[in-house]
Amino acid sequence: MERYLHIEQAGMIFETRQGAFTALRDINLEIQKGEFVTLIGHSGCGKSTLLNLIAGLTLPTSGYLFLSERQIGGPGPDRGVVFQNHSLLPWLTCFENIHLAVERVFAEKESKAQLRERTQKALEMVGLTQAAEKRPHEISGGMKQRVGIARALAMEPKVLLLDEPFGALDALTRAKLQDELMRIVAATGSTVVMVTHDVDEAVLLADRVVMMTNGPAATIGEILSIDLPRPRERLAMASEPRYLAARKAVLEFLYQKQLKAA
Repeated sequence: MERYLHIEQAGMIFETRQGAFTALRDINLEIQKGEFVTLIGHSGCGKSTLLNLIAGLTLPTSGYLFLSERQIGGPGPDRGVVFQNHSLLPWLTCFENIHLAVERVFAEKESKAQLRERTQKALEMVGLTQAAEKRPHEISGGMKQRVGIARALAMEPKVLLLDEPFGALDALTRAKLQDELMRIVAATGSTVVMVTHDVDEAVLLADRVVMMTNGPAATIGEILSIDLPRPRERLAMASEPRYLAARKAVLEFLYQKQLKAA
């Protein structure tokens, strides 16, 4: 597998009124092309900060981040980001929200018809063709997140970055979108880094779970490989010994090792 994302000795210090605050230290991580990695840890452990570094929304105060052997120096269309807040423009339809992103990336090399076709395919990918002309206030929270995922994937990013995209949704909608995400990732072969607080979500979706130590000065505590074949069926996972063992390992890290360290 090709190495896509490489993080070397990355650290992040924020200047506050109380002085320097070390959010992250000594982050070393390699993510392969097509890999699904989840980041988990207690609140304040720097999960979202690390995701923002990968997105280029903030730059590290130490260390380096590379994507396809090029140093990350800011935001770019090679990284699609989906936040917990869907961030859709309320005056645009679902189609228009996606089309805007497609235009920004492909307008110089594709015709208007090709841009519209690309947008339509993104809507089809997330099952929202019937909602194409609806505006954000006319659709549910789960549908808004699907538009956000479609918008990010329509740019054909090298890495899809998800910051707790299902955190504000009810349990049934969350489960449905987890299944939808697994289907989309399988179809597109996307490389994914996802922040989550949910242990079951982290284990169900990931090839590897990256567990963060408590902040401040948080770092990677352990990395757990999830030895489960794909596609994964959530009902089957409920009695799958390897799933249960992985879930237990993450819980032990979060609620024994880290609570003792706090």
